[in-house]
Amino acid sequence: MVFLLFLFAFFVEFRLNSFIFADRFHIKLLKMRTKIVCMILLCVSAVTAQARKELLLEKNWKFSRDDLSEAVQPGFDDTKWQTVTVPHDWGVYGPFDGNADLQNVAIVQDGETRASLKSGRTGGLPYIGVGWYRTHFDASGFNRGQSASILFDGAMSNAHVYLNGHEVGYWPYGYNSFYFNITPYLKEKDNTLAVRLENLSESSRWYPGSGLYRNVHVFITEDAHIPVWGTQLTTPEVNRNYAKVNLKTQVELPGEFSGKLSLVTEIKDGQQKVVSRAETVLTKYDNNIFKQDFVVESPRLWTPASPDLYIAESKLYANGTLKDEYSTRFGIRRIKIIPEKGMFLNGEAVKFRGVCNHHDLGPLGAAINKSALRRQLTILKDMGCNAIRTSHNMPAPELVELCDEMGFMMMVESFDEWNIAKCKNGYHLYFNEWAEKDMVNMVHNFRNNPSVVLWSIGNEVPGQGSPLGLQTARFLQDICHREDPTRLVTMGIDNAQGAINSHLAATIDVVGFTYRLQFYQKAYQELAQRIVLGAETASTISSRGTYYFPVVEGANKKHDDNQCSGYDVERCSWSNLPDYDFIQHDDYPWTIGEFVWTGFDYLGEPTPYGSWPNHSSMFGIIDLAGIPKDRYYLYRSHWNPTEETLHILPHWTWPGR
Repeated sequence: MVFLLFLFAFFVEFRLNSFIFADRFHIKLLKMRTKIVCMILLCVSAVTAQARKELLLEKNWKFSRDDLSEAVQPGFDDTKWQTVTVPHDWGVYGPFDGNADLQNVAIVQDGETRASLKSGRTGGLPYIGVGWYRTHFDASGFNRGQSASILFDGAMSNAHVYLNGHEVGYWPYGYNSFYFNITPYLKEKDNTLAVRLENLSESSRWYPGSGLYRNVHVFITEDAHIPVWGTQLTTPEVNRNYAKVNLKTQVELPGEFSGKLSLVTEIKDGQQKVVSRAETVLTKYDNNIFKQDFVVESPRLWTPASPDLYIAESKLYANGTLKDEYSTRFGIRRIKIIPEKGMFLNGEAVKFRGVCNHHDLGPLGAAINKSALRRQLTILKDMGCNAIRTSHNMPAPELVELCDEMGFMMMVESFDEWNIAKCKNGYHLYFNEWAEKDMVNMVHNFRNNPSVVLWSIGNEVPGQGSPLGLQTARFLQDICHREDPTRLVTMGIDNAQGAINSHLAATIDVVGFTYRLQFYQKAYQELAQRIVLGAETASTISSRGTYYFPVVEGANKKHDDNQCSGYDVERCSWSNLPDYDFIQHDDYPWTIGEFVWTGFDYLGEPTPYGSWPNHSSMFGIIDLAGIPKDRYYLYRSHWNPTEETLHILPHWTWPGR
C-alpha cells in the first residue's frame, strides 16, 4: 500500500512538471488534492491492516516412528521421513495385530473378579510408542514487538513441543487442547517446529488414536492482544422480547502499559446485521478485563430445532491504534433444571434424546475430519437425536462447532480416570498435577458454545463410595463453577449405592447414573436435587444384518461367528434393553433424558468378546461404516415421531422363527 502511494505521488508530480503552461494556482490545488488522497489511502491502509494472523499448520509435515533426540534441532535432516498432512493418526494405518497392547485386566463392569489377558481392547492397532513430527513455516511480518502463540487442538499424547531448537512446552493429556507462548523463539522466516509424542501401553480402554490427530494453529498478534480463549460470554436474561448479553474480554499487555485501551464490540446476527454495539475504556482497576453489556431486541433463540447463532466481533485499540480483532460465536438461550419438574430450554420442557460417542471415526481413525463428523450428526439428527455426550474425554472443537450449527445439546466430558487406576498407565498417573489445568482448558475452550449445556467431570471412576471420591468430585465441580458459573455439572455414576452413601451423589449438581434404573426412584426420593439423568443407557450389542433363531433375550451371549444378533435383544450383564429406558424417561418429568451407549460403533472394546479376532465394539446404533443397524429405526420411531418410520427386516418371520 505504501509503495502504491509513493508511485501515485511520483506520477502526479511528474505530470505537474510536464504542464509547462499550467498556472501556479491550479498546480498548487492539484498538489493539495494529491496529499488529501494520499492521507485517505493511508488511513484506509491503517484500518484494514491485519491485527491478528492465524496460520493453520496442515501440510508438509515430516513424520517418523524413530525416537531421535536430535530431531529437535533445526538443521536435522528429515528428508527421508514420511511426508504427512495434519491431522494425522499413525495408528490407523495398521497393520492389525492381536498382540498389540495386550492387557491383563479384570473388567469389573462385566462382573470379573480376576484378571485375564485381553486382546483387541484398544483395537489391535499400532498406536503405542513414539512418533516425531517436524515442519517448517514462515511468520511473515513478525517482529519483536509482537506476540505469538501455538495452539494444539489435541495431540496424542505426552506432547513435547520444540520451536527452533527450544522446548516451549509439555502437555500429557492427549484429548485436551493446549497452547504455549512462542514469542521468544519465533522468527519471521524458516521456523522449525518439532513435536515428540509418546503413547504408553495399557493406557486406554478403547482405541485412543495417535499423533497430531487434531489441528495445529499459530496466532500472531500485536503486543497488546486478546489471548487464546480470552472471552467469556453469557446471556443472563433471555426472553422472546429481548436478551441481555454480558461479555468479559481478557487482554494481555506489554510490561507497564500506561496508555488508553478501548474495546469496540459489535454483535451481529446470522445475516451479519449489527444488532447491538458497545465501546468500553479499560481502567487500571479492571484487572485487564473489559466488561461489556448488550441488549439484543427480539432475539432468535438457539434450540435444537432452530440453532440460530450470533457473533460478537471485538476490536482492541491502544491509544487509537488497532491492536487486535477477536470473534466470539454464541447463541442466545436459557437452560434451567427445576427439581421435580425437569429441564427447560427457553421456557419449554425438553429431554435429552442423546447418544454417547467415542472420538474415532471408524475406518478413518482418530484424525479429525469435519465432513465425516457432519455425516455422523446428519444421520443422528434424522433419527431424532438431539444430544451428544463426548465419551469419555474433551471433544475436538470442530465437533462442538457443528453441534452449535446443527442443533445438538452437549454433555462435554473430561476424564475416564481420576486418581485411582482403571488402566495401568492411564490418566491417574497425571491427575494430581494436571487435573485442574486440564479442567480449566476444557471449560475456557467451550464455555461460549450454546450447544454445551452440561460439564461432566468423570465416567464411572473408581472410588465413588469413598471420602476421596467425594473430595475429588467437589474439587472438580468447584473448578467448573469458578470458571463457568452458568452451567451445571454431572458425572457418570455406576456405583449408585456407594455414591449415595458417600454423599457424592448429593453433592453433584445433576445426578447422572450409568444404567442402574433400579436407583432412579431411590435417588429422586432421597436426594435434594429431585432430578435424575440417564448419563449412559441401554448398552445393547448387535451386528448389522446378523440374526439368530429362535430370538431370545440374553446377557453376554457369544456366538461361533463372533457376531451379535441384529435384533435389539442381546445386552451386557450390567445393562438393559431400550424399552426400559423409554418407560423411565417418558413417564417421569424429573428424569431429564438419556445418552445411549453408543451412537456409532468404535474401534476397540469388543464386548462381549474379549479375544482376537474381535477388535471393535458392537454397541453402536450405527456401524463403523456409518450404516444404520435395525435398532436405528426403533430409536427413530420413538425419538422422531413427526416423521414416518418404516423399516422392513430382511427375513421371514414364520412360526418358530
